[in-house]
Amino acid sequence: MVSRSELLDVIYCFYPRGVHCFDRIHVPPSEPFYDDTEEHRRLVEAANRGRADYPKWEAMIHRLGDRYSLQNESLSLVSGGIEPAYSARIYRPKDFELAPSLSSRASLSFHVSLLGPYYGVHNRGEPDEMSAAVAEEIEATYPGYQTIPPELGNEIVPDVSMDWAFMGEATIYVCLFSRVWTWVDP
Repeated sequence: MVSRSELLDVIYCFYPRGVHCFDRIHVPPSEPFYDDTEEHRRLVEAANRGRADYPKWEAMIHRLGDRYSLQNESLSLVSGGIEPAYSARIYRPKDFELAPSLSSRASLSFHVSLLGPYYGVHNRGEPDEMSAAVAEEIEATYPGYQTIPPELGNEIVPDVSMDWAFMGEATIYVCLFSRVWTWVDP
């Protein structure tokens, strides 16, 4: 079972503690600039490794796409973006109703971290076999990867900032799986 301190150790390797993620123009010359930190350099390297290993992810989502209505949320990674994970979303029939409200959507998203051996399945719909099928596919494609329980994943990382989350807003899930994690609220 993964521990909070293990997850924070991984996060602190890729996100600088106490450094705000502002544009350079807004950072005084005497303070560290986010993009110049060793941690950010490691995040960029992880994204580069993710791009190099993308065919493995793509093959997996094609297998899942043969069974489910799937959308790949990792295209920004392929186009040079800096993402901490591969992400995809599966739509359920309820999502295709005429103008479904946010509260009635039933999407499922899943993520495979590029920062450590972790994955997440974020299910908004009724419990069904889909979550287990996705987890099985991930574990077959990425042996040794494990899930992060919600009681840990939803914890705030107090001293980390990222380009779209201020200090004290990002959760462990968001740090390891990207803001795409927030696009499907359970």
